[in-house]
Order: sequence, then C-alpha cells, then structure tokens
Amino acid sequence: MDIFIALNGETLISAGVLNSVVIVAILSIFFVICSRKIKKADPTKPSRGVVFLIEFLVTSIESLCQSIMGSKNGIFGPFIGMLIIYLVVANLFGLFGLTAPTSNYNVTLGLAIFSLTYLVIAAIKAKGFKGYIKDTFVGDFPVLLPLNIIGELSKIVSLSLRLFVNILSGSMISFVLIQLARGWLVVAMPFLNFYFDIFAGLIQTIIFSFLIMIWLEDAVAKS
Repeated sequence: MDIFIALNGETLISAGVLNSVVIVAILSIFFVICSRKIKKADPTKPSRGVVFLIEFLVTSIESLCQSIMGSKNGIFGPFIGMLIIYLVVANLFGLFGLTAPTSNYNVTLGLAIFSLTYLVIAAIKAKGFKGYIKDTFVGDFPVLLPLNIIGELSKIVSLSLRLFVNILSGSMISFVLIQLARGWLVVAMPFLNFYFDIFAGLIQTIIFSFLIMIWLEDAVAKS
C-alpha cells in the first residue's frame, strides 16, 4: 500500500516522491551501518557478509568507471556508485507493490538536474570556468553557440524523460496485464515482475549511469 501526504484532499507529496525520500533514508542508514562494520573488521581475515558485499560493490564500480572513463577519472567512482545503487533500488521498488520513485517525473527530473550539475562542476574544476565555456559552448565555431546551449539543456530532458517513460510504461503495462490475467495471475506474476520490475529496471539503470559516465569523461577531458 502506497503512502502519500495530503491536506484537505489535495496531494502535497506524491507516493513516488515520498518513496524516493524513504529509499535515500534507508540507504543512508545501511551505509552508516556498513561503515561501522568495516571499521571493526579484521583486515588480516577474509571478508564476510556485509563487508564482503561492500568490497565487491566498490571494486566492481571502480573497475567499471576506469574501463569507461579511464584510470585518471577513478575519482568519480563514489558518485557513479551512488547513482547506480539508488537507481537499482528505486527501479525495483515495484517488486514490493509500491510506486517506483522513477515512475514520477519530479524524481527523474531532479535526478537528471543533480547529475548534470555535478558534471558541470567537475568540468569547471578540471578546465576552469573559461575553459569549460569555451569547450562546451563556443568551440571553434562561435556561431553555433545557441545550438550548443540547446544541446546541453536537452541532456536534462533526455535523461529524465527516458528513465521516467520507460519505468512508468512498464508499470502501466504490468498493471493492465495483471488485470487481464485474473485467474492466471499466480502463473503470470513472476514473469511480469521479472521483465518489468527487474530486467527493465536494470536496463534503465545501465543506460542512465553509462550516459553520465560518457558525458562526464568528455566534460573533464582537456582539449
């Protein structure tokens, strides 16, 4: 059962946005606990349980970032890891009968703006403000400035809409098929969950994070 905040019959905070806050809170508590366990772990003994899981996640994400962005851009691993973990959990939220946060455009738009703001800040730190403006908007043909501006702004629309539409459409199709299945629901449900909640959710996580990595690598590369 979804929870949302309403006042006088008008929804103030939708279920998708509220679920996003819940996911952030859960992940924050989880990683605080993990941090304490890691500090207490004996480095001379093989890792087990949560410590092993965190080590696996960290090394896998760092390896992914280095293979796509190059070894010198490994510093972006924590940011990319945060995106991947959040998106995996958010996209799979439908498995629990709750609204996936990424099926709400407010969430995906905010996530896209946040990600591209990080990208801009990283580019400015790498190139300086003038270097960023020159490489991103002016280039060798200043006459293309308006098109370059539109191109950068379109990244926000592209990222947010792609994620939102795919997750929302999957939820809607799954709902319609469940209504049609009726007596076959017990048989059909695992297959519907696998495709729409697991497969599609993981695919969208890969697409979103890979686009950010490619754009980030290009943004910090010095001409």
